[in-house]
Amino acid sequence: MGAQLSSQAGAGERGFAFTARDPDCISEPCSLPGREPGVSALGSLRAPKAHTPAADTKAPRETLRFHPEAKGAQVRLDAQRCTARRNATFHDGIVFSQRPVLPGERVAVRVVWHEGGWCGGLRVGFTRLDPARVSAPSLPPFVCPDLELQSPTWAAMLPEGCALAGDVVCFWVNRRGRLFVRVNSGPRLLLRKGVLMGAPLWAVMDVYGTTKAIKLLDPTASAFPSTVPRALIDESLQPEATAGEECAICFHHAANTCLVPCGHTHFCSYCALRVFRDLAKCPVCRWEIKAVVPAWGPPILRTGEGLLMQVAN
Repeated sequence: MGAQLSSQAGAGERGFAFTARDPDCISEPCSLPGREPGVSALGSLRAPKAHTPAADTKAPRETLRFHPEAKGAQVRLDAQRCTARRNATFHDGIVFSQRPVLPGERVAVRVVWHEGGWCGGLRVGFTRLDPARVSAPSLPPFVCPDLELQSPTWAAMLPEGCALAGDVVCFWVNRRGRLFVRVNSGPRLLLRKGVLMGAPLWAVMDVYGTTKAIKLLDPTASAFPSTVPRALIDESLQPEATAGEECAICFHHAANTCLVPCGHTHFCSYCALRVFRDLAKCPVCRWEIKAVVPAWGPPILRTGEGLLMQVAN
């Protein structure tokens, strides 16, 4: 498994290109190490101008489908563009919605295929990138952190054990820029904050790792599972720690997450998500938590120096 994770190193260096540019656009700030703010590997990233959501609500919304062209190299779609399947490996599974998603609008997907042997699963979020202007061959292999670093994109992993076969994942962003998720009939979870509002946002998903295939659903339908994901209520699903790698809160499970942006990696995913939900502040340095992401390697104690780059994709 270690070899699988280490093979992700350097993936974020891939370029990212648009197939066209719209003159009626505004530059969107995006900084990469060693580059000026607003400059990507191939130039400035642009997003459509802000518009009034009220105009969208007057017309019936088109049913959400996956965008037919903007997708990872390993993704195959069915004829209706409702099901996205990753053919091989554990990466190159990025997909987008074919239209922008309004604030508060739910995006619902069912996990139809779960494959063991990998670490981590489905990632969900939103982006200002118009998939119609995305060059599919230049998509990076991972949405987190590659696409986030290269574009105005905000995504997060689901809690461990919350993307098993049959689970329904419903996610949305509110007008305050907070990304929420609900799995089956479980509690609403805050995945991250700081999504920039005021411009169109497309849903983005990464069919990653243990998640092999997903299907878009009608979020108003009643055929959702009534069970709460065990990972949210059963601590026994968390991996036990080896000596020196215990969670600093429960002192039992393995410290396997990284808090963004402070970079502390002393907590298991169960405890980290509880802290994020209840306090949204790092127990070590008191920095505000923006997101909880997977981490690999032993826990590292660093304060005030920002996000450590020892973060799994």
